[in-house]
Amino acid sequence: MARPQTSVLRRSLALAGIFAASVSWSAWSPAQEAPQRAPEIATGFSNKTGWTAQKFMVAAANPLATEAGYQMLKRGGSAIDAAIATQLVLTLVEPQSSGIGGGAFLMYYDGQHVQSFDGRETAPAAADEHLFQDADGKPLSRNAAIIGGRSVGAPGVLRMLELAHREHGKLPWATLFQPAIELADHGFAVSPRLHSLLAWDPNLILDPVAAAYFYDKDRQPWAVGHVLKNPALARTLREIASGGADAFYQGRIARDIAAKVASHATNPGQLTAADIAGYQARERDPVCSDYKKWTVCGMPPPSSGGITIAQMLGVLEVKNIARFPPTRAANGDIELTADEIHLFSEAGRLAYADRNHYEADTDFVPLPGHGIASLIDKTYLAQRAALVTDRSMGQARFGTPPGMNVAWGSDSETARPSTSHLVAVDQYGGGMSMTTSVEDAFGSRQMVDGFLLNNQLTDFSFDAVDADGPVANRVQAGKRPRSAMSPELVFDRQTHKLVLATGSPGGSAIINYVAKVLVGTLDWNLNVQQAISLPNIGSRNGPTELEAGRISPAVIAALKARGHQVIENEQTSGLQGIMRTTVDGHDAWFGGADPRREGIVRGD
Repeated sequence: MARPQTSVLRRSLALAGIFAASVSWSAWSPAQEAPQRAPEIATGFSNKTGWTAQKFMVAAANPLATEAGYQMLKRGGSAIDAAIATQLVLTLVEPQSSGIGGGAFLMYYDGQHVQSFDGRETAPAAADEHLFQDADGKPLSRNAAIIGGRSVGAPGVLRMLELAHREHGKLPWATLFQPAIELADHGFAVSPRLHSLLAWDPNLILDPVAAAYFYDKDRQPWAVGHVLKNPALARTLREIASGGADAFYQGRIARDIAAKVASHATNPGQLTAADIAGYQARERDPVCSDYKKWTVCGMPPPSSGGITIAQMLGVLEVKNIARFPPTRAANGDIELTADEIHLFSEAGRLAYADRNHYEADTDFVPLPGHGIASLIDKTYLAQRAALVTDRSMGQARFGTPPGMNVAWGSDSETARPSTSHLVAVDQYGGGMSMTTSVEDAFGSRQMVDGFLLNNQLTDFSFDAVDADGPVANRVQAGKRPRSAMSPELVFDRQTHKLVLATGSPGGSAIINYVAKVLVGTLDWNLNVQQAISLPNIGSRNGPTELEAGRISPAVIAALKARGHQVIENEQTSGLQGIMRTTVDGHDAWFGGADPRREGIVRGD
């Protein structure tokens, strides 16, 4: 049993207010960057010390979801089995962040090979570059774009999970649905975070189906602890459990989604049942690069996470950020200094500049030069690192990778995804890291068949062209919008052992959140919980952004003296991480969950 022991786990569940009403687990059978407001409001910071286990482990953003994944691992399931059961429960208990109406990216290691699975949504066949423009060709406001059917892409997560399960699942597909079905039937207690987000969001209640489910007769959000049942989702999940993903993509559910999208009174969308039926998940080559004594692997396009993190690490390797470790305060807290914040932020500026200019769905738009290899080329990154001085560069210009032969305009996407992350390792040597999303908090605010629909199409650039040329991430029919989701796996270069799995929600700031954990563990020798708990910092090629209240005034003054434009804001990451460790001379696992959210870790 993972430490903390069961009694501690149950106390944490009770404090969070998220015990199921009457769940019988034994009944189970064999997911230029201007600063934007956080995708989800901050709902508190609760210190966590981490968990240890020896055989297997799973971490997710809600204890009930973690429990579902844990039970699958305990029954002999693979990390993929755990991911599926966890995602299905997240659809129910964390609907603001992810679900079967959205998409996901998954990194998986089977003990020998690393794979990337792409479950990103696709644009409808009828969509074009004017999707998010008014009659005069001007970009719509964010709210006008999001709320309604226009922003909904063909959901991808179930097709992706089915593909991964076909290759790596050990438990029957239907078994993985039982925890979520039982919770949907019997009910779960509304958590503090879900309640806070329901109270905060003014748009979800405008959808009659969502209003009837999430709010009481006085149109107030259900209180913390209220037992919420979802028979519509239970029916949906039963159909998919017995009929496979085809039951979602080719039948009643697909028709219901298309009808919901088309019927919005003021902002109907173009997604059809044929678009949904034609959706295909992709297996892609991961982006792997060497960083000191490790190999770091992430997602390729249409995610920008793998390339952008590899670029940041390439710059930080040249500048050797390990020379600037955090300090420990008298009370034991780990504190960041101006040196590491400066270097980390400058690396981010350079990487985000390239991201915003070059990266998009490579099925439609080629990367510059020789593709991914050009953007993460060590010589190129050393040239970029030479631009980092003792003064902030303010805003970086995109670089010229070797062999570049295309010219693109710069992106105007307004991404602020509301997302979730889960990680797991199994007893067979497998490990996974998956980021899953409906994009904004509660997605498009359209509910159908018990789940919410995504608004992922607003991850496209609203502008199609600028003075430098066509925008790589412009809307095109069938295209996948660029993402910042960054599930990462890290390996020891000599032994090839998996040493870390991590990732986070958080919109375009995801890249900075995940890079912080990589630097914290690999350069500063922190355990993964300590690295997750560090203050969030970085730049998306705009101001230097610091997590509000977590950086001392003296450090902020020192950054300003170096030319940084500093802003303090909520940076509500939802990092999860599992790292290899040693207990009593034997290999073991140590897991961490973000203190900014409700997640926990379980394992044996």
